[in-house]
Amino acid sequence: MSKRVLIVDDAAFMRMMIKDILTKNGYEVVGEAQDGAEAVEKYKELTPDLVTMDITMPEKDGIAALKDIKALNNDANVIMCSAMGQQAMVIDAIQAGARDFIVKPFQADRVIEAISKVIG
Repeated sequence: MSKRVLIVDDAAFMRMMIKDILTKNGYEVVGEAQDGAEAVEKYKELTPDLVTMDITMPEKDGIAALKDIKALNNDANVIMCSAMGQQAMVIDAIQAGARDFIVKPFQADRVIEAISKVIG
């Protein structure tokens, strides 16, 4: 059975890019969210194997959403997506429980490497 992934990013274009990379590599994208609040709701509803989470989003940022998801399920697998120059936020995210991070613009091999390292 393919691994189920929830994609969270406020930019539809970025969600589309990740979705394309994942589906071409055998992962099932079970949902998408455009902000942290929606991400937490979708996580509860879909219980995916992995979440790709953008760090900077309106409403609720990725780190706050990560903390909420980890509070729901401490074993949740979350990979943060950051733009260049967000090292401090990436460190905060890792300390809050993110399993890995990928940098925009996405490189397909790095995305798959990070995901397969976390969920196989």
